[in-house]
Amino acid sequence: MAGPALIVFSDLDGTLLDHDTYDWSPARPALERLKALAIPLVLTSSKTRAEMDDLRAQMGNHHPFIVENGAATVIPGDYFAPGPEQVSCLGAGRGEILEHLRLLRSQGFRFIGFADMTDAEVAGHTGLDPEGARRARDRIATEPLLWQGQPSELEQFRRALESEGLQLLSGGRFLHVMGQFDKAGAMAQLVQRYRSAWPEEDWQTVALGDSPNDQAMLAGADLAVVMAGPGASRITLPSGHRVIRSQQPGPVGWNQCVLEILERYGYQ
Repeated sequence: MAGPALIVFSDLDGTLLDHDTYDWSPARPALERLKALAIPLVLTSSKTRAEMDDLRAQMGNHHPFIVENGAATVIPGDYFAPGPEQVSCLGAGRGEILEHLRLLRSQGFRFIGFADMTDAEVAGHTGLDPEGARRARDRIATEPLLWQGQPSELEQFRRALESEGLQLLSGGRFLHVMGQFDKAGAMAQLVQRYRSAWPEEDWQTVALGDSPNDQAMLAGADLAVVMAGPGASRITLPSGHRVIRSQQPGPVGWNQCVLEILERYGYQ
């Protein structure tokens, strides 16, 4: 293997997937190159387990993946060592989150979450088909919501959640209520598994994302790729951090950046 062993962590919506059509086909050349080089591509998203299972099957991706903004990591069976699939949850469960949200709504905060919507309503807000919407509502430990109150009330809502050990992250389309975990924590957990399983490799991490909920993951990677898009200007990384900013959004920019990175690292 030329150069260090890479692990690529990638957000989905607005990064590997087109923000509006959810298409990933323009990234196919880079995806095939990663597969040919046996470089792990860890899909890392606000999407649910059910949504990501379907997408990974389409892409032919067989690596570990991170769901619901870091709520859980899923490691396929026999991946790091012989044995069954492993699912590790990192934060508060959805039932606990929904109970806190019910209390906050009774205090006058106005919002609508996936638990309040039908599959058809989620489909209307996301552009998903009914089956895709059903998978999106099947959650482990997060609740996406649309804010219906005044913008000035949002910070008060955020503080109320934090007082209960929860946090509010801004994604590409929704706000996400979740426990005190993030994609960076899940990424670090998986990187340690790679290093323990194959200690002879000089593992280096690349992370790609397009919105503020990717910021911690980008900051935690050896090389960050900030994808062009509406949220890119709100991503702030530490001074001196190695970063690439894509010229094109979505899978077109993803493809260009990943191929460029493979060339930089000496993969032929």
